[in-house]
Amino acid sequence: MLPEEVSKFIGQASGTSIFEVEKEVIRRFADAVGDTNPLYWDKEYAKKSRYGSIIAPPGFISSPWFSGRPIKRPKRGETTSEVRKQLRGALSKAGYTNPGTIDAGIEYEFFCPVRAGDTITASSIIKEIIEREGKTGKMAFITTETTYINQNGDLVAKARGTLIQR
Repeated sequence: MLPEEVSKFIGQASGTSIFEVEKEVIRRFADAVGDTNPLYWDKEYAKKSRYGSIIAPPGFISSPWFSGRPIKRPKRGETTSEVRKQLRGALSKAGYTNPGTIDAGIEYEFFCPVRAGDTITASSIIKEIIEREGKTGKMAFITTETTYINQNGDLVAKARGTLIQR
């Protein structure tokens, strides 16, 4: 049974960041992953496409280039690292004492393309914490969901990531 000091984090927001999407950063990302699609770098080609402008490859939203320079950082007390630090403390008090956290994966759902010039707001929430028993003892599976919304209020993508704490 999940202790109250841990379960109280379910539904808690872990901050919001806002990012501007730059055309050059999209091109560099496409180059790095070896994607030569002209939608990602050729302004004239992209303008004539159904998108009307340069777009980013789907994986761009998960890249360090996208998330590296927010134009609005979370307020103190709202950052993902501070919420996670508090959660780790609660997990430790509840007996999840293994010092390492295991990344159990992330899945993305894409709804509309990210365009050069977009301003994307990324907001994360702790969706679920489940306790399971394994060969090495009890484990907590922490699932977070991040939503990405553009300046028009359109849902661009959702990411669901899971971490395991033993």
